[in-house]
Amino acid sequence: MKSNKLKKKIIELVKEYYKAKFLNSNEFFPGKSKINYAGRVFDEKELVNLVESSLDFWLTEGRFTKEFEEKIKKYLGIKEAILTNSGSSANLLAISALTSPKLKERRLFPNDKIITVASGFPTTVAPIVQNGLIPVFIDVNIGDYNIISERIKQAITPKTKAIFLAHTLGNPFDINTILDIVKEHNLWLIEDNCDALGSKYNDQLTGTFGHIATLSFYPAHHITTGEGGCVVTNNKMLAEIIRSFRDWGRDCFCKGGENDTCGNRFSQQFGTLPIGYDHKYVYSHIGYNLKMTEMQASIGSAQIDKIASFTRSRNKNYKKLYDGLKGFNKYLILPESTLHSKPSWFCFIITIKKNPKFTRDNLTSFLNQNLIETRNLFTGNILRQPAFIDIEYEVIGDLNNTDYIMNNTFFIGVYPELTPNMINYIINKFSEFFKNHIK
Repeated sequence: MKSNKLKKKIIELVKEYYKAKFLNSNEFFPGKSKINYAGRVFDEKELVNLVESSLDFWLTEGRFTKEFEEKIKKYLGIKEAILTNSGSSANLLAISALTSPKLKERRLFPNDKIITVASGFPTTVAPIVQNGLIPVFIDVNIGDYNIISERIKQAITPKTKAIFLAHTLGNPFDINTILDIVKEHNLWLIEDNCDALGSKYNDQLTGTFGHIATLSFYPAHHITTGEGGCVVTNNKMLAEIIRSFRDWGRDCFCKGGENDTCGNRFSQQFGTLPIGYDHKYVYSHIGYNLKMTEMQASIGSAQIDKIASFTRSRNKNYKKLYDGLKGFNKYLILPESTLHSKPSWFCFIITIKKNPKFTRDNLTSFLNQNLIETRNLFTGNILRQPAFIDIEYEVIGDLNNTDYIMNNTFFIGVYPELTPNMINYIINKFSEFFKNHIK
């Protein structure tokens, strides 16, 4: 009873602390306050959950983990959600799972080929290489920054086994065309949905079309747990394989603190182990330990309740920026939504048109000098990155747009804490730049 009273008192103090420390801390002073491209957005609920989790001191998977996974499944309308320690780990688990012997004839083997793009984040491509598979790169469109879907059929060979693509910065790729190709050629489809939680295509949430999809909860993303990610699927066998790879490669699917869920803990035979070897210590995959902690999950459980309002705010900020910058379309290519889509924008991406007056770096330097944070589109062309120069790969056609993006594209923020005053300041600074450079 005493501990319950103390806990209640602590929680009330946490709420007071939030108000004193964080409430109204986003006051903006033009020219003095930095405008970040992204950031964590939270209220007292995240802090309360985090402190409750710490007081429980159940450090690995527990009640908040289960709650968060259930909320993800309900939101996406999907059957299985497997939390992990990052979106990058989620991508690694998604690809690794497809190499499992349990998939029999659909298993991926070394030197099998996976179609992807070179313009994106490295951990979409890295798991392909890390599993001994061959990435096959196709160029992207400038405007929506997704794969040129018309080229995919040219890439199909008997060794092609999967398509692994991100919905670039929240903008869905051409799902209709890609699903037709996947079905025709019996390919796996993995959606990297790390930058696109809340996006829709044909009024269906992205992350629900592929055999597997991945989510990221890094602070820059739509919701955050600090570090964290998730793999989702409607396929029970894939879910069991993904959990195995996440949890050391073990064959047992008992959750922490559980024993003998299958009722056959001491009566089965695996590999050349003795009959009845403890199933809790049978390993069917060469796996990892990539679990999320309970404290991270406690934050996520509060964050995902806000995803609808976060999406509305992001899209509202996107529209304000679009309306404010469209007058400069002689010099700028503004982002275009994919046909049939309703993006939950991760950011506002801009490409500089060819001109003799200024470069991308001129503009981004000016913006950063005025405390407006910018980012390039991740790797630019990943094949020009030091770590990827010597990998085995194929390119279908050319990567001309990818190279152009590498040199001429950047993005600014649309995240929910941007205020109308911040957005007006951004637009005014663009206007000031063009007045000084276009004469």
